[in-house]
Amino acid sequence: MGTFTVKPLNSPEVRERYFKRLLTDIEALERMLQSEAFLRAPYHIGAEQEFCLVNRQWEPSDQAPEILKDIPDPHFTSELTRYNLEINLDPRKLGGTCFSEMHEQLNSLLDLGQASAEKYGNNIILTGILPTISTRHLREEYMTPLDRYRILNESIKAIRAADLELHIKGVDEVNLHHDSIMYEGCNTSFQAHLQIDPEHFADTYNWAQAIAGPLLSICANSPMLMGRELWEETRIALFTQSVDTRRSTFLLNEREPRVGFGFSWAKGSPADFYKENILRFRSLISTAFEALDSLQQLDQGIFPKLTALNLLNGTVYPWNRLCYGLTDGRPHLRLENRYMPSGPTTSDEIANFAFWTGIMLGRPKAWENIHEKMDFRDAKKNFLNAARYGMAAQFHWDGRIVPTRELLLDFFLPIAYQGLDRARVAKADAERYLKIIENRIHSHNGAEWMVQTYRELRKTHNAPVAVRQLTACLFNRSFKGYPVDAWKTPSRSERPYKPKQLRVGDRMSTRVITAQEDDSAALVVQMMKWKDIHHVPVLNMANELSGLISWSDVIPIADGPEIYHTGIRQLMKSQLITTSRDQPLKEARALMAEHGINCLPVVEGDTLVGILTSNDF
Repeated sequence: MGTFTVKPLNSPEVRERYFKRLLTDIEALERMLQSEAFLRAPYHIGAEQEFCLVNRQWEPSDQAPEILKDIPDPHFTSELTRYNLEINLDPRKLGGTCFSEMHEQLNSLLDLGQASAEKYGNNIILTGILPTISTRHLREEYMTPLDRYRILNESIKAIRAADLELHIKGVDEVNLHHDSIMYEGCNTSFQAHLQIDPEHFADTYNWAQAIAGPLLSICANSPMLMGRELWEETRIALFTQSVDTRRSTFLLNEREPRVGFGFSWAKGSPADFYKENILRFRSLISTAFEALDSLQQLDQGIFPKLTALNLLNGTVYPWNRLCYGLTDGRPHLRLENRYMPSGPTTSDEIANFAFWTGIMLGRPKAWENIHEKMDFRDAKKNFLNAARYGMAAQFHWDGRIVPTRELLLDFFLPIAYQGLDRARVAKADAERYLKIIENRIHSHNGAEWMVQTYRELRKTHNAPVAVRQLTACLFNRSFKGYPVDAWKTPSRSERPYKPKQLRVGDRMSTRVITAQEDDSAALVVQMMKWKDIHHVPVLNMANELSGLISWSDVIPIADGPEIYHTGIRQLMKSQLITTSRDQPLKEARALMAEHGINCLPVVEGDTLVGILTSNDF
């Protein structure tokens, strides 16, 4: 979608022109499929690298547009948020040393991007979800100022006619209400592309679906969101909900999510696959079209871009997406693997890509027509199990339940070697990257390392500092080049986040005991005694900060009978002195001394996000 100058479907004339082009594109595609116009062997591969930018505090940057202008290379392009960018790697023929060549180009481009980022005090982070993202980074002011993102956001909101609800439950839980698609920007991936033959489309696509679960389990690298430990690959749930246009799963229109695994095995031709998308999902945006439609271009001997069809395809996000494109003026079809996360190193990403490619091309004859041998719901269940549990998942495979490591080592790894050999990938390349996968199977993936490291950091740091330390550790290791299976948890002496000036967010508590305005004073006093705390913020019915109760406020009646007849609203202070998480800690301390108080609620607007007390110093 990034190549289009888009506009909303907001008038009868625009809609008429768009849908005419869309239907014409389908007809042109069917004509090309019948004429065998599509490129076949030698196959090509390609990839897109999404990455995060962080500032000196290891939090999301807001300078991606400025950094993009500074990078003297057209491989870089914008992404949804002001803290994401993308690299489009050069397509190359599959075979020989294609993977190590792609790896070398990726490293070179990331070094170039890092050099530009450093001019702005930024760093590049390769991870599926940036640990330091918080709700304030998901406001629309962090959206990249380009019309295509604004229009897509407005179109999705118009269809839903309601705000987005985000709910993910793992070890911890997040339950958030949001009014834009900005949660999509939390996700960064390494999107791998593999050219396929049109006549074998359904069988190839179904095999890609069947292997997605086991492959995702070894790639998982996104276990956390906002300091919460959720799924091993939280991106799967987060992306699904972030651009969900459905108001209810029981309304007939758009019953399936735009981001998803699908609802059944693929059947028929590539054109039939695209028709399903048109049937199931509303078109969201349009663009300026070429003078000649796709059929007219074919009549003149020109293979069309299928602009309207690609525009719709760019707003539907299956984890395995079918893509149409042109190579030297000739049409091709490719599969885009969208579920592999970014990072934690380029070595891990290229190894994931090689592993997927090898499995795709090494499929044994016994596993052809997978739709006859496996229930689609088992394939989908495998994928969701992998997202939730990563390497701890168990899979339905060949009529039995198989643990992840056993299935990967005994079944998929040999297939991958065979597939890369069939594609004439250099033996050294195949062994180099598949050995990384094997070592990871015996050790740990990115998600496991991140969870273990964060838990260790939490023993000595509060959550805001721990996620910054975690992000700094990610950066320090990712650019050293060795894969995640060799990463150790940081020692207590290794604390790369060393702020020159501490902020409130570095010391505040985020696990805060609160009261409601209509609570009994007796209840609140007992809460304070049980938890040995001296300050309790008070929230109103809208869960906004409305007051503060201190131990000094309740001492006069704490042990008397009148406490059972007193409400918190009668005792609390409503004229509050507050602070923000970004205020320098020394200023907050001076503020407390100036007013003779021992507590500062930390707020964003009227929302309580933490509390700072004298004990935190």
